Amino acid sequence: MEFLFGLDPQLLFDTLLMAIAVFFLFLAMSYLLFNPVRKMLKDRQEKIASDIDSANADKEDAAKLKAEYEAKLKDIEKEAEQILSDARRKALKNEAKIIEDAKAEAANIMHRANEEAELSKKRAMDEVKQEMIAIASLMAAKVVAANIDTTVQDTLVEQTLKEMGESTWQS
Repeated sequence: MEFLFGLDPQLLFDTLLMAIAVFFLFLAMSYLLFNPVRKMLKDRQEKIASDIDSANADKEDAAKLKAEYEAKLKDIEKEAEQILSDARRKALKNEAKIIEDAKAEAANIMHRANEEAELSKKRAMDEVKQEMIAIASLMAAKVVAANIDTTVQDTLVEQTLKEMGESTWQS
């Protein structure tokens, strides 16, 4: 028998048997170890990819929320300005109303003062008229004392009252 490359057949058989054993060992290891490791690496790769996707989605959501909050802040500033504007308008209306009420009260006070002055004037005129009547009575009493009879006295009082008249007292 001729030897391959001058090698012993037992060596070739052992080498072939060892190659087959290594091949089956590789298949067994591949099935038992490499496939689970490959599966674990693939799962980890998918998890990292999903984490990256969720991080990107979260980043987009955060950008949207930021834009939304900025818009709300602008709206709040506009609303605050509107509230201040309304408050100013109400204050001006209240100011005008208070001034108008004060003017009306002042006019009312002036009117009452004028009425009281007119009433005092009438009272003073009545008092003067009463004094004149009292003076006329005293004069009449003196005239009567000077021997004037009552008919003459009555005519004198009537004449005096007619001469003085109502228009004299009201001026």
